[in-house]
Amino acid sequence: MKLKFLGTGTSQGIPVIGCNCEVCNSTNSKDRRFRSSVMITTDSGKKILIDCGPDFRMQMLENHETEVHAVLITHEHNDHVIGLDDLRPLIFRQKGDMPIYCNKRVGAEIMNRFPYAFADVKYPGAPSFELHEMENKAFHLFDAEITPIEVMHFKIPIFGFKSKKLAYITDASAISETEKGKLKGLDYLILNCIRKENPHPAHFILPDILKLNEELNPKKLFLTHLSHYMGLHDETNSELPENVQLAFDGLELDF
Repeated sequence: MKLKFLGTGTSQGIPVIGCNCEVCNSTNSKDRRFRSSVMITTDSGKKILIDCGPDFRMQMLENHETEVHAVLITHEHNDHVIGLDDLRPLIFRQKGDMPIYCNKRVGAEIMNRFPYAFADVKYPGAPSFELHEMENKAFHLFDAEITPIEVMHFKIPIFGFKSKKLAYITDASAISETEKGKLKGLDYLILNCIRKENPHPAHFILPDILKLNEELNPKKLFLTHLSHYMGLHDETNSELPENVQLAFDGLELDF
């Protein structure tokens, strides 16, 4: 299986509109970050998208991706769902509803924001979604086993996902001891890290990540959902422990 980072930025992306900091002005392509999302390609070639934010269209075009067979949604914030309408050309080509896996609360939000996708009589050109309510238990999707990881994003429970020895978690601010048990012995652990310092109520910052790295001891830990406050990609990477790196848009992992 493969995982490709389609985006590794926060809700504002990088560069941030109107910002003149060194990160937003960087000419290094690794410092340009779409909103966070990844694409998993299963061994049989099925494409599973995790989150579908406002940059989805350009993420697909720039990565020469042409298919999505199912979508997993971590939570309902706009930078993770508002691109769902741009699935339309894929839905039309596949001639079927797009399967979307999420918890009940998120499903209700998707129906509220995209009511036209669920209308009994749709106007021409409307997307069509097939919601699958997801609980905190493993399930099979195509030829992959997916294990949800429940984490807290400030005061709301959201999902990360694990398959084989890789786990992807974004927008977390706390992980229970029970859920940490699912994250030990991993080859790849992917966690959100919004900045180096100054505690954030809804997101991990670097000291949180370094503690989790020692506790969970993954072979490799990649950081995503990064703001411009994390600094320049190359400089920050040189300051991190050997097994910890910033992810970047377009990075691919085999697992």
